[in-house]
Amino acid sequence: MEKNKLFIGSLPWSITNDSLKELFAQYGEISEAIVINDRDTGRSKGFGFVTFVKEEDAQKALEMHGKEIEGRTIVVNMAKPREERTGGYRKDNNRRSY
Repeated sequence: MEKNKLFIGSLPWSITNDSLKELFAQYGEISEAIVINDRDTGRSKGFGFVTFVKEEDAQKALEMHGKEIEGRTIVVNMAKPREERTGGYRKDNNRRSY
């Protein structure tokens, strides 16, 4: 797991990759800032990721959690690895009984 990558949630819809990078640049050098967009509409999904060059800078940036940006209270957490999708079945292949 990357310890220098942050998940940023509840982003304002107007945030772009560049403005996200600018928002977090005060904490250190950023190697990547990306807002996730819907592949069909191209509109922001309201979350993104910021990857810092140094782990300690990412740790400092966690203080942005709960800050209000353009009327929205953002969520800032360490990014977790993406879980494999299994087409509607639970990962352990157990079906739910109803």
